[in-house]
Amino acid sequence: MKKTKAAVIGSGNIGTDLMIKILRLSETLEMAALVGIDPASDGLARARRLKVPTTHEGVAGLIAMDGFEDIDIVFDATSAKAHLANADRLVPFGKTLIDLTPAAIGPFVVPAVNLGAHLDAANINMVTCGGQATIPVVHAIARMTPVPYAEIVASIASKSAGPGTRANIDEFTETTSAAIERVGGASRGKAIIVLNPAEPPLIMRDTVFCLIGDADHDAIRSSVHDMVAEVRKYVPGYRLKQEVQFTPVPADEPVHTLLPADAPKATTKVSVFLEVEGAAHYLPAYAGNLDIMTSAALRTAERIAQHSRQGASA
Repeated sequence: MKKTKAAVIGSGNIGTDLMIKILRLSETLEMAALVGIDPASDGLARARRLKVPTTHEGVAGLIAMDGFEDIDIVFDATSAKAHLANADRLVPFGKTLIDLTPAAIGPFVVPAVNLGAHLDAANINMVTCGGQATIPVVHAIARMTPVPYAEIVASIASKSAGPGTRANIDEFTETTSAAIERVGGASRGKAIIVLNPAEPPLIMRDTVFCLIGDADHDAIRSSVHDMVAEVRKYVPGYRLKQEVQFTPVPADEPVHTLLPADAPKATTKVSVFLEVEGAAHYLPAYAGNLDIMTSAALRTAERIAQHSRQGASA
């Protein structure tokens, strides 16, 4: 079967890990180019050793490369600000863009939740690492009962947070909060990121808190377990740290300040504790935050490629 050609913009940790995942794991995609701006980057050097075409001249270099016209999917693993410029340059060429930054030009996509609704989108946003880890759980709860408020805390090893991540902290919280609502199904969402300086580095930990009314706890617990199993299909290191917890909200606790004005009374707090261990294809195993982004992006691109192939043969 002929593979769909894909290029990756960004020769840093995320872009390089994504390149290696495509080369090692994908039966659908062919790695057509790795694009950077630093000719001395480890990512570009590794790509050259792996016989992957490269350019250190950014998107302009990609557009000028032989075979650019045959590339159908372009991943952007740079930064939110850079993606705005990159997307603008690439729009005239009709490529499908998969954005691993918090730029959020296109629809938010979390593969286990809503990928099927956006297979024809020209620019898909992969939200954030915290969003990919926690939004499936928010959705799993919201499909069982209304969730007027959801809050997530993503704790990642400081060593796994490169310049792009650190430059995008504000975009991380804004994008993740918005996606908790639009994709997760919460009426109001809040996101917090913690850069953990512990040595040795700890793997990614995520906590999801949801306020709900009276609901079937067993149904919610089962829904969360089903969702975790679904995410594990493309992120094997994704797992629950302990059983889903349900805590009654005291009558005098002022949680109404967190809820939308028209929300029903919240009687229960649902707490879900997650851990994401990376596959260590290029990044260390503790960098589960980066691994879940590249794994989700790969899953998305493969589904898009399959969808396009089916449409072409119809």
